Amino acid sequence: MANTDTVRFGILGCANIARKLARAITLAPNGTICAIASRSLEKAEKFAAENNLPASVRIYGNYDEIMEDSVVDAVYIPLPTSLHVQWAVTAANKKKHVIVEKPAALDVAELDRILEACESNGVQFMDGSMWLHHPRTAHMEQLLSLSSSTSIGPVHFIHSTSTMPTTQEFLENNIRVKPELDALGALGDLAWYCINASLWAKGYKLPTTVTALPDVTRNSAGVILSITTSLQWDKPNQTVANIHCSFLSHTSMDLAVCGSNGSMHVKDFIIPYKETSAKFDFTFGAKFVDLHIGWNVKPEEVHVANKLPQEALMVQEFARLVASVRDCGSYPSTKWPEISRKTQLVVDAVKKSLELGCKPVAL
Repeated sequence: MANTDTVRFGILGCANIARKLARAITLAPNGTICAIASRSLEKAEKFAAENNLPASVRIYGNYDEIMEDSVVDAVYIPLPTSLHVQWAVTAANKKKHVIVEKPAALDVAELDRILEACESNGVQFMDGSMWLHHPRTAHMEQLLSLSSSTSIGPVHFIHSTSTMPTTQEFLENNIRVKPELDALGALGDLAWYCINASLWAKGYKLPTTVTALPDVTRNSAGVILSITTSLQWDKPNQTVANIHCSFLSHTSMDLAVCGSNGSMHVKDFIIPYKETSAKFDFTFGAKFVDLHIGWNVKPEEVHVANKLPQEALMVQEFARLVASVRDCGSYPSTKWPEISRKTQLVVDAVKKSLELGCKPVAL
């Protein structure tokens, strides 16, 4: 039997990514799936069967029906980005809490419409940046705290990549390369994580300038397949973040953060190599030994175990916030909407820099 604080989720759409969150909702101790909707009843029924959803889950052949279901507390929206604003606003207006896949929207104007609808209706918003909910991220964050005795010091340089090899089928038919569905391409699908990580490393302080590099690759429809960009923060702690994202390279999910006193490195920051544990390494006070033939210290490796997958931890946190609003009259947390909006602002700045011929864009 579900706990009294269980949050009942409805899922809009049966995209492949929805399978992952359906599993996460099932694993989260305070979440349950109560409805699934697709544009066809047959597709929704097939999704429910393939994912072993219980017979109690209501199945709908259109999105409007799930919006009218009074039992649904929150909706998960894994639809193409071009549809986020329509259905997230609709959900919020129906007093349903919203968790949406990243990128959250096509631009900050669309995202503001979503956030305004959520705020005016008193519902929680969160995007699907699951890596932020992994306990490894909290451990790494301790090294960024200037008040910590193990702080790597003020951050000066950030390097991140999110790349993946794709097939010709993907490059021709996947929704992420279709301008009418996901016009941001790799900038939205992959760079969202790297921009998000760079902001995280800087305590969510927006960069001073954003500059896209001219090595961008687009498909025939103009959708970005590969991109490199640079974020810069001015004084008092000048920082540069270099980001490379691509549908055309071997898989990488690197994150390196270098400060005045040390550095930390992660090779799998978006999706850990293992679901039940993750690691990172950090180095303090590194110097070259005499004749520069080695280092005086080796990186220290930190292993962090987690009982639930990071996606289930994300669902658990979202459901906790929803239950607090629903059952205790709390206000929705502003933390997650603010993180999403700052990430979207930088995405917009990268896009604008490209439109200006890779000139710096001030924020």
